[in-house]
Amino acid sequence: MHVHLPCWSWLKGYNSYMWRNDVKAGLTVGIMLVPQGMAYATIAGLPVVHGLYAALVPAIVYGIWGTSRHLSVGPVAMDSLLVASGLAGLAATGSDPYIALAILLALMVGLAQWTMGFLKLGFLVHFLSRPVISGFTSAAAVLIALHQLPTLLGMTSTNGLGLQHVVGIGMDMMPRGHEPTLALSGAALLAMVALKTWWPKAPGMLIVVGLGLFASWAMDFQAWGIRTLGAVPQGLPSFDVPSLDWEQLNLLWTTALTLAVIGFAEAMGVAKSIEERHAYELDPDRELRALGLANIAGSMFQSYPTTGGFSRSAVAEQAGGQTPVTSWIAAAVVGLALLFLTPVLSHLPLAVLGAMIVVAVSSLFDLAYPLQLWSRDRTEALILGATFLATLFWSLPLGIGAGILLSLALAVRRMMHPHVAVLGEVEGVYKNVARFEGALTHPDVLLVRYDGALNFANQDHFKSTMRQLVREKGEPLKLIVLQADAMPYIDATARSVVESLVKEWQEMGLNFCLSGAIGPVRDAMAADGLLEHPHVRVHLTIPQALEDFRHPGSVPPSLQTMAKQHG
Repeated sequence: MHVHLPCWSWLKGYNSYMWRNDVKAGLTVGIMLVPQGMAYATIAGLPVVHGLYAALVPAIVYGIWGTSRHLSVGPVAMDSLLVASGLAGLAATGSDPYIALAILLALMVGLAQWTMGFLKLGFLVHFLSRPVISGFTSAAAVLIALHQLPTLLGMTSTNGLGLQHVVGIGMDMMPRGHEPTLALSGAALLAMVALKTWWPKAPGMLIVVGLGLFASWAMDFQAWGIRTLGAVPQGLPSFDVPSLDWEQLNLLWTTALTLAVIGFAEAMGVAKSIEERHAYELDPDRELRALGLANIAGSMFQSYPTTGGFSRSAVAEQAGGQTPVTSWIAAAVVGLALLFLTPVLSHLPLAVLGAMIVVAVSSLFDLAYPLQLWSRDRTEALILGATFLATLFWSLPLGIGAGILLSLALAVRRMMHPHVAVLGEVEGVYKNVARFEGALTHPDVLLVRYDGALNFANQDHFKSTMRQLVREKGEPLKLIVLQADAMPYIDATARSVVESLVKEWQEMGLNFCLSGAIGPVRDAMAADGLLEHPHVRVHLTIPQALEDFRHPGSVPPSLQTMAKQHG
């Protein structure tokens, strides 16, 4: 049974201790989810109730199929911004067609993730390097925060998401801002920052939302011109299968794929950080299928795309949550809010919601990591910066795409130019002479270690490097030893290059020795007859190679045979 239902692995051992902790954590996360879900729906350009819908069914379905016991699945800021970016220009924000597209997008994301999991494509998450994710996330945080400017100023929000557009609109609106709304926004921001700084364990956002609701009701903020949520539909979402339209599918597929991959990367990043502290293992392919099923089921109950949220998952763990029952309890809290609290929520000022979004996404902006990366690896720091700028000024999907392409280009470049070390003896061990001053070398021997696979991509680099090292060694050179223990494989193109170099060196009166090569490398070279070449020797270690060179016949034939067959 556990093969099909991962939840069985923890349900069979469920006990009262777990239940008490799950209830406590679930209530905490649920109370946090109500204002957070509404805020994230606002980022997506949807009516706030759809943020609450997104916190219901997806969390329940993921709890059954997911392999993480702490991941809290629901609406998140990053995916909400991607939804807004993907739907911009396709329909008026918040309109019925816009809502229908967002729900269809959830179905498409779910189908994409489930298919990727079925095809065992969980490894694709590794194409998102940390610099790319950091640059993308920080840029998204800036865009989300700036997009709240109209709300904080008491003006109507705009659909544009580019930095130039949002800043331009904000600067234009600033002189015309609604003063009571601006005062309320500032007070809400200061209150949340103060609570986060001096009372970090307190539910700061919930306290500010509660105070905002009370003040709005008691002082009639609408009479002051301060905009509020207004009527929020009461009741649980109804079941409805999204309608499929080929033209709409064609318009949304790039956004759906971007959301599928980014959502999976987010969820895995959160779940992995928590998994390390608990005794269970994640299955990336099952996680893909679980997230896919959560989105598919959610789309049938009016949810927009969801994934695992960092802040909620962290709260669930810190509050003592033991299993996905935590998420089920949280979903029940959201359900009760939909059934009984929507009349109260209608009084919530939009300015308070906007301030909450700004504070919530501020933690996504990471300045420490780029500075640290710049001091250690400037090439990857530049990739982070390029991803950040492309996302900020271009678009979210193209920004992440540019980051991935730059990372792949860097990986290919490093594969084409592996590290090469000339070796010398240091207390009986052969090390890089560039790093160990005083390493013993011999004028008639060149010891080279090639730290990478030898293939068609780097064969020219290998050939030119070896020729240059041979020239630098000069006339006394008699033996070239290639220490190949760091070489995982050698392809046909590279083998032909080695063969041509051996012939070239033979004409120069030089011998070639392959030392420490692993089995697959020797097998490949043996298949081309290179190991039987009269000017090619094969040894297990460099000392054996040098001994055989200095005193021919001193190395037992059995060791030479072992060098060709084992390792």
